[in-house]
Amino acid sequence: MNIEGARVTVFGMGKSGLATIGLLHAHGAVVRASDVKAPADLPDLGVEFVPQGPEALAGCDLAVLSPGVTPNRPLFEEAAARGVKVVGDVEAASWFLRGPIIGITGANGKTTTTALVGHLLETAGIPCQVGGNIGTPLASMVNDSSDGKWNVLELSSFQLETTDTLHVKIAAALNVTPDHLDRHGSFENYAAAKARIFRNQTGSDFAVLNAENEPTVAYAKLTAAQVRWFHAGGAVKPGFYREGDQLTADGVPFMAVSEVKLRGRHNLENVLAGACAAHLAGAPLASIREGVMTFPGVEHRIEYVRTVNGAAYFNDSKATNVDATVKALESFDHGLWVILGGKDKNSDYTTLRDLLHNRAKAALLIGAAAEKIAAHLGDAVRLERCGDLAHAVALAHREAQPGDTVLLAPACASFDQFSGYEERGRVFKHLVKELEN
Repeated sequence: MNIEGARVTVFGMGKSGLATIGLLHAHGAVVRASDVKAPADLPDLGVEFVPQGPEALAGCDLAVLSPGVTPNRPLFEEAAARGVKVVGDVEAASWFLRGPIIGITGANGKTTTTALVGHLLETAGIPCQVGGNIGTPLASMVNDSSDGKWNVLELSSFQLETTDTLHVKIAAALNVTPDHLDRHGSFENYAAAKARIFRNQTGSDFAVLNAENEPTVAYAKLTAAQVRWFHAGGAVKPGFYREGDQLTADGVPFMAVSEVKLRGRHNLENVLAGACAAHLAGAPLASIREGVMTFPGVEHRIEYVRTVNGAAYFNDSKATNVDATVKALESFDHGLWVILGGKDKNSDYTTLRDLLHNRAKAALLIGAAAEKIAAHLGDAVRLERCGDLAHAVALAHREAQPGDTVLLAPACASFDQFSGYEERGRVFKHLVKELEN
């Protein structure tokens, strides 16, 4: 798309917004930056900063929103009514991106599966680059993109809801369960935002869908693409599935379940989805087996930290919603000390009652959501109000016995006490590494 001379305001000055400013400026746009407060590191491109408000839209042809900026605000609704095109940073960057896209979305498992697909393609010698919600903004990937290189993208609902022309060659929906209801307003709106990944697919594209998840099954009717299924509980065709002790591709076994090192049934689903996407992009099954076996996993996803006095500590800080915490709990049998809490996302924590009752010795509650979680859990499990991570880790260290597991799987966002789940996970790991045997 030619945007030379267009007057563009980029809203949100996080990593994605700053990268988008540089990209649009390089393509000749007259760019302004806007946020609730001026950033300390605005690019030295002669870019004007305007506080977020009506003045930021004055004389504007295009408004580009970073993922953290909510689009359904009166400011942007008014902009659209005045003829100002409003899109997200992923949409804007996609106008200049070269090469096909593998897009991966879902409530949980996106980052692990995205990183895995990148690893599988690299193992097979297939050129690719990995980014999106996983850490590298799409705007920062444009210069390194080429017609023969795959772009493997983690795509969140925040990114997808502001896309329009984004074309995803291989689109995977891992699962859709309640999340971000504080932003989207309803589960239906959240599921609809995810569905936009299929919006511009054609009959020569592919949709990789979870055969066990009702909302993702429904996506099969929304896409013009060829559907491929994945299923950790039995045969589905065409697709990738578990059959007995083997992982199978359209009836052809390609590796043993025991060769998958990642913990939990949900990670088996991630492997099947990632293997299916990589195979569609050209990776041979033998190479996929090698790649799965050498994949190291992703930080903050049921990440083993260390064992202290016989108790193992695991960091699953990325469990920022209830469904992710359910999957983490299901990965362990008993003896759990589970750290829960943070910033509530209008979640229902009663889903955790039975799992905690059957597998946990205690729930260690932290952060702003502690009292809501306590009310939802009731007497299902011993509750300890710890306030913060340091006190939760200290209590677990005092009371956990050899063979127990201390699991950070908060079921909440982190923004009440941390800048993000990454900081929360790293603080947890630091606290655990400081413990004395």
